[in-house]
Amino acid sequence: MESLSNINANRYQSEVQYRFCGKTGLLLPQLSLGLWHNFGEVDDAQEALKMLSFAFDHGITHFDLANNYGTPFGSAEKNFGHILKKHFAGYRDEMLISTKAGHRMWDGPYGDGGSRKNLMASIDQSLKRMQLDYVDIFYSHRYDENTPIEETMNALSDIVKQGKALYVGISKYPEDKAQEAYKILKQNGTPCTIYQGRYSIFSKEIETEVLPSAEKNGVGFIGFSPLAQGLLSDKYLHGIPEKSRAALSYGFLKKEQITQETILKITQLNALAQKRGQTLAQMALAWCFQKEQVNSVIIGTSSVKQLQDNISALKNLSFSNEELQIIENI
Repeated sequence: MESLSNINANRYQSEVQYRFCGKTGLLLPQLSLGLWHNFGEVDDAQEALKMLSFAFDHGITHFDLANNYGTPFGSAEKNFGHILKKHFAGYRDEMLISTKAGHRMWDGPYGDGGSRKNLMASIDQSLKRMQLDYVDIFYSHRYDENTPIEETMNALSDIVKQGKALYVGISKYPEDKAQEAYKILKQNGTPCTIYQGRYSIFSKEIETEVLPSAEKNGVGFIGFSPLAQGLLSDKYLHGIPEKSRAALSYGFLKKEQITQETILKITQLNALAQKRGQTLAQMALAWCFQKEQVNSVIIGTSSVKQLQDNISALKNLSFSNEELQIIENI
């Protein structure tokens, strides 16, 4: 399989800059492309290729997956692996590929959770689907209260030692369990590289404990849902459009969350964004980088146009104290 012949030779001169992930030598692009939606078997394969190509051409080197991404489960990894092999042969070492396991993937008692049985099977399945020898980051996708945390962390450590992942991370762990995880992984000689958590103007909970703890332990942070599943965009300014995530109850965003109060907040934020010369989505992404501990945020797009709009957010990351206070008040 041959690589794309028109890869942008100036891809590292775009708006996308890179931040060190915690206290490691690993650099993350400010924006990472998430493949949760729009890259599965039921989605437009040509648009998926266009988005991946556009992202890489503009300096986005990190592609974030999980074993159960796509419809049906696993199809995002399978499609990504096919595209990688057919169109990006020779560029693997310029890419940062992450995947996760922990949520329901297959039927039966071993199809989810944090057991060694599940994690070891999951990493092997993911590598096979993506046609890879290793991933750059492998996450425990959630804390499993039914499995001793030592078992989960020891499995992650062994996955690194077996050469199936270069780094390991955790996602959505309660803060007390995250600290336990950091301690065990460090003792194992495979320190936790990164914590992945929800972060947006509407979801700031991680600022009080998760970010300070990650920084103290030398762990990087990457945020997901920076646009609150599309809520922080112009999509819902006038109610709930057909085929939107809220209308279809697709993902975390539910129809009942789009209240008049929420629409008022979005409208006020949108007015501020316009004063800044940005779309609401661009301002919401720019806001995420006001904390130094935030190394990257994961964007989910359905078109190249959305992707370009997101990248353009990086042209203006500066906020005045007055603007930040307005956002806080809203």
